[in-house]
Amino acid sequence: MRKLLIAIVSSTLLCTALPSMAQSLPDDMHVLAGGMKAVQATNDKAEMVSTLTDMRAAAEDAKTHTPDTLAGKANDSTEVQAYHAQLDKLIAQIDVTLKQANTGDLAAAKEEAKKLAAIRNEGHKNFR
Repeated sequence: MRKLLIAIVSSTLLCTALPSMAQSLPDDMHVLAGGMKAVQATNDKAEMVSTLTDMRAAAEDAKTHTPDTLAGKANDSTEVQAYHAQLDKLIAQIDVTLKQANTGDLAAAKEEAKKLAAIRNEGHKNFR
């Protein structure tokens, strides 16, 4: 019984620590994609705020990675700087959406969240 309890507590701690650990770029992109769907689907303020917060963290973490199309480019190259600027644009829009969600205006937040798809599509066109 004690071993089972230790296993449960250990796995719970591991699962709660994983979101704070650095992820791969594909993992970050999956968080962003899933978050975009979840934001549009929810009518719960707490869930929307949590999802947007996770999306912001994933976008910030994505800045620490380089997409395959930019492999071998220097961090100060024009292309990598453009990639970071695109992520900054995404983060700024997440912040606008998060601000709306925090006020409780979920309809306005969902409208702002629609702009995230356009930013995503632009980024994929340039860097995927």
